Order: sequence, then structure tokens, then C-alpha cells
Amino acid sequence: MKTVRNPLMVWIGLSATALLGPSPASAGPDVLSDVAPPPDRAERAPAPRDGYDWRAGHWEWTGRFYKWVSGTWVTAHRGAHWVTDRWDQVGTQWHFTRGHWAETQTEETSMIVNPMDHIGRSR
Repeated sequence: MKTVRNPLMVWIGLSATALLGPSPASAGPDVLSDVAPPPDRAERAPAPRDGYDWRAGHWEWTGRFYKWVSGTWVTAHRGAHWVTDRWDQVGTQWHFTRGHWAETQTEETSMIVNPMDHIGRSR
């Protein structure tokens, strides 16, 4: 096993990990808080833009307090819509669900067709 003997290299590595590592609010899929988030701020969504979707602002838990993250434009995904970030109370804790893209359901995509249903049927 190779050990690092240069303290400067160790310090640089640890500093990079601290700077580039995830923040408490983005550390993993589950963000929990015992403190209720403040009410959402009223944000006026701008006029629609071709090729973009508006991502509404939300409260982000830093591990010590909530900070407001303002809304922003995101590049639209064909066949999908943005599901906004949200906080849900579960018992005495608050769980954060990250915003994400979800498939937009249409009549065509919501119909499940089993090709085996058509095999062997006489007309």
C-alpha cells in the first residue's frame, strides 16, 4: 500500500473534497429536517420561453437553516415535464423531494399494449 508522505498533497486532496463534495441539501436522496420550512415565497413566473421550462424556487435545508433558492429556467425535455421540489411532513420530520423530470402522459403513452394479446386471434 502506498502512503502519501507530502502533507501539502494531503491538504490539497482534503480541500478539494470539501469544496467539490455535496452540500448537506444535496448529499443524497433523503434530506430530513426537524424544523418546518418557511412558507414558499410568491414568485412571479416569467412569460413562457420556447424550449425552456420554469423551475419554481424552493427552500433548501443547509443543515442549520433554510435558504431560499430562486426559480430558474431549465432546458425543456421533450415528452417530460418538471415536477417541482417540495417538502412533505412525515411524522415529526420534514422530508425533501427533489425536483425531477417525469414523463408526460398522453393517450398514446398511457395505453399499455401487450403484443401477445394479438397473437393467435382469428378475425
